[in-house]
Amino acid sequence: MAKARTLVGLDVHATKIVAAILDPETGELRSRKLGNEAAAAGLCSALPGPVKATYEAGPTGYALARALKEAGVECLVAAPGKIPRGSTERVKTDRRDAENLVRLLLAGRLAAVRVPDPAEEALRDLVRAREDARGDLMRARHRLSKLLLRHGHRYEGRAWRGGHGRWLGGVELACEPAQLALLDYAGCVELAEARRDRLDSEIARLVPESPWAETVERLRCLRGVDTLTAVGLCSEVGDFRRFARPTQLMSYLGLVPSEASTGDRRRLGSITRSGSRHARRLLVEAAWNYRWHPALSRKLKERQAGQPPEAIAISWAAQRRLARLWGRMRRRGKRSTVIAVAAARELAGFCWAVARVD
Repeated sequence: MAKARTLVGLDVHATKIVAAILDPETGELRSRKLGNEAAAAGLCSALPGPVKATYEAGPTGYALARALKEAGVECLVAAPGKIPRGSTERVKTDRRDAENLVRLLLAGRLAAVRVPDPAEEALRDLVRAREDARGDLMRARHRLSKLLLRHGHRYEGRAWRGGHGRWLGGVELACEPAQLALLDYAGCVELAEARRDRLDSEIARLVPESPWAETVERLRCLRGVDTLTAVGLCSEVGDFRRFARPTQLMSYLGLVPSEASTGDRRRLGSITRSGSRHARRLLVEAAWNYRWHPALSRKLKERQAGQPPEAIAISWAAQRRLARLWGRMRRRGKRSTVIAVAAARELAGFCWAVARVD
């Protein structure tokens, strides 16, 4: 696109939008209050072009970005966590926020987020609903188990597997109020399990028709990565090809070490934890599968059937490399949780390679 003649910073809220309009040549800066996305798109399209606009990604989503695109206006949706903010600034208003955005846009100091198409965003909403259901189920189970523990009941086997349900059905507490609480907590667990299972089946049904169908099949070639993990990674990363190198994906997912270096001193800390927490959790969970010796299980062979030989070769290379990583870090006395995060970082690189297989 040609150099912008007009720059617009938009501070977007649910009920109003404040626009800061900047002429880069004269330095003239003025502001306007608008009612909705359509009004903002109309204003930007009426300004002397070419026009470039920006706003901070937030709960209002990408409707404004799509409206601006339809109006022929280039739009940069800024990553909130990477917007520079002065440590001494104590006055915050919508107009100031809009003016700060347009000045940063002029200076080229805004990091853009990828705007998904409507189909991708809809499936991502479903995947995130499933993630919320998983969290709700975990909390419901914790409440029930802690109630039983307070009353002296503890299951000796593996909880929530095998005979745990039969044991739970036979538990009776002495006091009626406590028994009523037990029944209520048990009902919440059953409801959460049903919700999770329903979302699992809906995701599996919709994947073949989704924009990520081929990428999901490629990712399933990797050990520890089945349908839900593959769909979750695709929904959070989007297009793997936008990363030129695997290290860029690792950094995007917050799996690289933080650093505080000055002068001759270089100090590395814990991972940055930037980007999607959901994608990080999926990769860490998958990384635990690589602590065993490389092997091809029956299920993994079924997932790899019909997939490109290059993807299968990358999967085997991932098993060998990550198994060596687990063994090497164990011998150094590292905690298993630390090793799992390190393996997740390497696994992200293999996901990048597999997803880019033609």
